Amino acid sequence: MSEQMQNLPIAKPWIGEPEAEAAKRAIMSGWVTQGPEVAEFEQEFAAYVGANYACAVSNCTTALHLALLAVGVQPHDEVITVSHSYIATANSIRYCGAIPVFIDIEPQTYNINPVLIEDGISDSLRDSSASRTRAILVVHQMGMPCDLKAILDIAHRYNLPVIEDAACAIGSEILWDGKWEKIGKPHGDIACFSFHPRKVITTGDGGMIITNNSEWDQKFRLWRQHGMSIPDTVRHGAKQVIFESYPILGYNYRMTDIQAAVGREQLKRLPEIVERRRYLAERYYHKLADIPGLKLPTEPAWAKSNWQSYCVRLPDSCNQRQVMQVMLDAGVATRRGIMCAHPEPAYQMENGLYGGDRLTESEQAQDQSIILPLFHQMSEQEQDRVVEILKRVCLV
Repeated sequence: MSEQMQNLPIAKPWIGEPEAEAAKRAIMSGWVTQGPEVAEFEQEFAAYVGANYACAVSNCTTALHLALLAVGVQPHDEVITVSHSYIATANSIRYCGAIPVFIDIEPQTYNINPVLIEDGISDSLRDSSASRTRAILVVHQMGMPCDLKAILDIAHRYNLPVIEDAACAIGSEILWDGKWEKIGKPHGDIACFSFHPRKVITTGDGGMIITNNSEWDQKFRLWRQHGMSIPDTVRHGAKQVIFESYPILGYNYRMTDIQAAVGREQLKRLPEIVERRRYLAERYYHKLADIPGLKLPTEPAWAKSNWQSYCVRLPDSCNQRQVMQVMLDAGVATRRGIMCAHPEPAYQMENGLYGGDRLTESEQAQDQSIILPLFHQMSEQEQDRVVEILKRVCLV
């Protein structure tokens, strides 16, 4: 076997000369930190998703942190969310000193189950405005849109803001009032994206905060740069001496111009990337449909995924770790189903606060699912190889 045949990765970013030239452009300009490339990337990203404002930050975790602060989450507040997500989702709530209240997922979509949300809302909210429940943080898991209409109906009934963890969902779409709209157009209050290399487009690392609320957008821009009243770009171009001030406590959550220059090129590639991923996901579906007991992901009629990941639920007769090891031995990388935060040591010590005793679907999704390789450059022959090995191990 060739080295290429021996190592099929779970993901691979599609980057090349255009991104290298863009990075060079930023480097040669002499302005490499947050500057004009960031501003252009923000405008282009906002236009793509259909939002008024986009604020670039260092990663999606910092984006979520600032989003929670903007909607007023404070120490000892509660935030409705899922355990079944990368741990950054829950961590961002704890950065605010608040408590994540975990809701179980729908097994078909791996997203928060709207039917269970009201049970997680503090009793005090049902009786007064002094509730501990402060917000709902939903996740479009693996790029699959969650049921925003049902979630927003509940949120509006209790006057709760909705933040979308759209880390994986750039390019995904939802049917809204009869029209297909991008995830990121603020159907809720704020949406947050990731540009980590495991995502559909990448800047190496990075994040974006989307909103239609100008007041929140201004707060994001202050917070991301230490609370500094005058951005570097304004001070640099001023004809008079300007002294900045620091009216609020801020953070170092900036994106660099080098990253943003790469992101602008990646955004141009996005439609082609999503089209290819949808083709490969459809092909997986047809190739794997005849494996008894294997549960394949499906899109609700109102959702179009970008297929950031392709996750399958193994037959009951299969052991997750053993299947993954066999595939790894055959040169095919996989990952276990999306993790749950509540069993992790950082959360077990306070398990009673997080609803860990009623997360059966979340735990089963973590323990019985695996994620298969899927990336833009993946050939049909490579995909057939994944299918062949998975069939072999599942049909033993």
